[in-house]
Amino acid sequence: MAALKGKTLFITGASRGIGLAIAKRAARDGANIAIAAKTVDPNPKLEGTIHSAAKEIEAEGGSALALECDIRNEGDVERAVAQTAERFGGIDICVNNASAISLTPIEKTEIKRFDLMFAVNTRGTFLTSKICLPHLKRAENPHILTLSPPLDMHPKWFSGHVAYSIAKYGMSLCVLGLADELKPNGIAVNALWPRTTIATAAVQNILGGDKLMRMSRTPEIVADAAHLVFNQPAKTFTGNFLIDDTFLYDVGGVTDFGSYRVDKSVPLAPDFFVPADSKPPPGVQIARLSELTS
Repeated sequence: MAALKGKTLFITGASRGIGLAIAKRAARDGANIAIAAKTVDPNPKLEGTIHSAAKEIEAEGGSALALECDIRNEGDVERAVAQTAERFGGIDICVNNASAISLTPIEKTEIKRFDLMFAVNTRGTFLTSKICLPHLKRAENPHILTLSPPLDMHPKWFSGHVAYSIAKYGMSLCVLGLADELKPNGIAVNALWPRTTIATAAVQNILGGDKLMRMSRTPEIVADAAHLVFNQPAKTFTGNFLIDDTFLYDVGGVTDFGSYRVDKSVPLAPDFFVPADSKPPPGVQIARLSELTS
């Protein structure tokens, strides 16, 4: 069933990684995708541009609109949202995927990097949601989905990278507040987060190189979880902080997660911010800390 056929998704940071995977999964239903991202020209360290993403989306059966957009810039977002609504007749789903990361202790955190993370993560999520809102109010089953973690206030999630954690949790605070604020409008606002590291450019270039990439899952697990979110009734399914595999298991009935693994011969690496009381589905084994550092 092409559940998202004819629906329009506005996805920030959709030129690569998780954002592109979500776009391509929706495209297989025949959805319209607005790719709101900065990368226009190829970068040797960052695969994908808004134009290459558009080709991949169209190859999957969707309609794509490539939009050069820096979500730190209010004018960029306003123009991108307006162009999306003009092209496709509205917006049904807003996906706050774009994010900036720098895992540095306070003494090594430059303020310009601090400002970047807050501008992209917290402010960008708020701004994009706000500007999409008039269109979402007119949609049949409107969703805002933010790629951000559960609000687990344990010091270990902050120590050593306070700036990044606060900026990322700021996205989650937007979910917490907007879910309640927009409930009368029938707009679902949820957060989705991966249990394991995901094989993206951030993992390759910043977090752990080839070793961590092999211990990761592919972006398709987050894309499948996001697709399942979009098919929930917006009026009742809101305010949730979802972990990808648990949600796919509990609601989607998925029992085999092997296809999402980059390398089945190595254990899965846990992602940041997953609460200790969040247990993986049956059969899913997550690496111990010693296996990450050895």
